[in-house]
Amino acid sequence: MPALTSVSQANVTALYPALRSLPDAELATVCQPSARLALPAGTELFSERQHCKGFPLLLAGTVKVIKNTSAGREMLLYRVEPGGSCIITSSCLLGHTSYSARGIAETPLSLLFLPAALFDKLIAENAAFRDFVFHLFSDRIAELMQLVEEVAFHRLDQRLAKLLIVKSGSGNALNATHQALADELGSVREIISRLLKGFAAQGLVGLGREQIILLDRDGLKQLAEIGR
Repeated sequence: MPALTSVSQANVTALYPALRSLPDAELATVCQPSARLALPAGTELFSERQHCKGFPLLLAGTVKVIKNTSAGREMLLYRVEPGGSCIITSSCLLGHTSYSARGIAETPLSLLFLPAALFDKLIAENAAFRDFVFHLFSDRIAELMQLVEEVAFHRLDQRLAKLLIVKSGSGNALNATHQALADELGSVREIISRLLKGFAAQGLVGLGREQIILLDRDGLKQLAEIGR
């Protein structure tokens, strides 16, 4: 894992304002070359039952945090983007426990890696950093509660319709495989493919090779909101 050659302290503190309160010497330690990593897409940052050795501060790229089931399926718990961090990592460091999920580089990454000892020091002595970490807990727990609600109470076709709307953004097309959609929803490709064919038969979407065209966005929104 090669070290990055240059990330300015100004860029780091712009993404992580809590670090502005660090003394110059500590900020220099956080940003030293040995703490910086560049990782290719697909790299596993951590895995279940692995011991946590430090706290990542993401500067560029996206990390997906996933949970594997006993049946071999995966469910996306959340994504980490620049300026954020991983609450599972935080909880492992605070509770001295092993990871309960996996973290995968969804894109090429650049990040800073704070050793566990430095993380403990900042939590104990730096109120701004401590507030940053616990604010992340609050936001992520709200997201995970919403995920639990959707999985427990909403039908898979509703969740798929919502996912298509969200992932397409302001456009009417998204490039995604049926397997990728299944992974995000904690399902299997065959079921997602069957649902998408049903959507196509209703005129809601058009299906191409690794592409889905939203033909009736209002119809998908209506389906996604059924039962809410």
